[in-house]
Amino acid sequence: MSTSVIEPGTRLAGRYRLEERISDSGGSAQWKAIDEILARAVAVRTFDPEFPRVAEVVTSARAAARLTDPRLTQVFDADDSGESAYVVSEWVSGETLEQMLAKAPLEPGRAATLLYEASEAIAAAHAAGLAHLCLSPRDLVWTTGGTVKLLGVATAAALADVYSDDPAREDVRGLGGLLYAALTAHWPGEPKLSALPAAPAADGVVRAPRQVQAGISHAVDAIVCRALGLQVPGQEPLTTPADFAKAMRGVPRTPLPLFAGLGGVHSPAPSAPTRPAHAPGAPAASTRAARPAAPASHHQAPQQPRRRGAAPAPAPHAPRTRHDSVPPPTAPVGVPGTRSAPRSPLNRALLGVAAAAATVIVGLSAWAIGNAGGSSDKGTDKAGVTDPGHSSAPPSPTATKLSAQGATALEDPKRGSHDTSIAKNPEAVLDGKSSTQWQTQTYKSSNFGNLSNGFGVVLDMGKQVKVDHVLVDAPVSTSVPIQLRVGDGNSLGALRVVGQEQGSGQFTIKATREARGQYVLIWFTNPVPPGFKAKLNDVTVYGTAG
Repeated sequence: MSTSVIEPGTRLAGRYRLEERISDSGGSAQWKAIDEILARAVAVRTFDPEFPRVAEVVTSARAAARLTDPRLTQVFDADDSGESAYVVSEWVSGETLEQMLAKAPLEPGRAATLLYEASEAIAAAHAAGLAHLCLSPRDLVWTTGGTVKLLGVATAAALADVYSDDPAREDVRGLGGLLYAALTAHWPGEPKLSALPAAPAADGVVRAPRQVQAGISHAVDAIVCRALGLQVPGQEPLTTPADFAKAMRGVPRTPLPLFAGLGGVHSPAPSAPTRPAHAPGAPAASTRAARPAAPASHHQAPQQPRRRGAAPAPAPHAPRTRHDSVPPPTAPVGVPGTRSAPRSPLNRALLGVAAAAATVIVGLSAWAIGNAGGSSDKGTDKAGVTDPGHSSAPPSPTATKLSAQGATALEDPKRGSHDTSIAKNPEAVLDGKSSTQWQTQTYKSSNFGNLSNGFGVVLDMGKQVKVDHVLVDAPVSTSVPIQLRVGDGNSLGALRVVGQEQGSGQFTIKATREARGQYVLIWFTNPVPPGFKAKLNDVTVYGTAG
């Protein structure tokens, strides 16, 4: 069945009802569909009968379906045995990096957070024998559920007929380009992969991010340059996504907003680039335009190790990271390859109402000030309104040191793990002595040996408090972000993230949003290298009661 005659309402495999065509190019189409058996929104890609790489796309999709990292788009189904070939994947709702950058660059700490998550996801894909090869700002999504999602691992390269003799280096270059874009709102790669302005260049070499945008640290600037193959005195180029993630782990990061826009985004339909994107002036990995022979059977993985994004035998599952689920969208708003969709008439109407309300408030305020000015009492008028030059609201209570009633250790073990090595001596964080510590056992890697999603200490304040900040005393440089969570229960699900920071010795984690509750959690999602353990000397909470 040709893509051109597939219409909304068509059912594939008796369960996937196509609802809306999102894109149609290069011999394939992307649809928003409903899986009628599981009653959930999905993204479905269909193909024209003449599309030359159907078997390769389906094979790559099957390989990608084995990936377990939740930051990578999940593939649910892929088939080319019938009249209509198709690939079914999760429907991702949120904003692409390109849409986020439509108005301005990201704050460096937030850009670092976004790309740290993306680099760990790509590193997990490479550990499973897969690559992306076509990374662009349209592939990186901040979801409505407050998580990072990366689109197109393995499948994007197959769709675009892209190869590389060094897929690790190619994806590092892609990650460097994404970080460059996030910091500067300029794109250093192939123009067809993003509508962002091209990165400024001199003599054919891209300018470093610090030369384009103020406020970028030397450390982050160096990571971008090392990824793009630009010279950094005294430092070697980054050659693998794991190297990139390790470098990002050592720079300051700040939390992203809890929720993105409500647009639906999907695996992109690449505009058939003949080679992966690379920075002008940076050495490009070798590419191959000729397509290798198709696999003998669509049930077999590709037989050449340098095939696009799919390797012949995926390695054991990559480390799994805890993330919230992504709610299905009600309607697609943002489509990859375009800027954010224009505001709807309803949004404009709401803005108009808000503007009118603001006008009324300003008018009433001016009337009140005018009456206050006519009073014989310069300090207050007869109604008790304070001097217009000062706030009439009572001053906020000063944050003071709060006493905790006790401390307990908390662990979030991975599914199927029976690690019972929960950290001992949590009360040490309350004794005010740097000679005593709370710490976990030593692990062999930066993900707690793939046994746990995180460790922390929960402080019971004995009553509801409003947290302003906490003072953390760490034995050494933590070199990993530490979360501040506050809530009314002492379980991880009852404690929401209100701040995040990393530092050395004594440093402060500020609550960047409303933080009320009886329990305060200091939470590690990664152990501290080089010993790979979570550890703290003392924690002091500052805020107000009630």
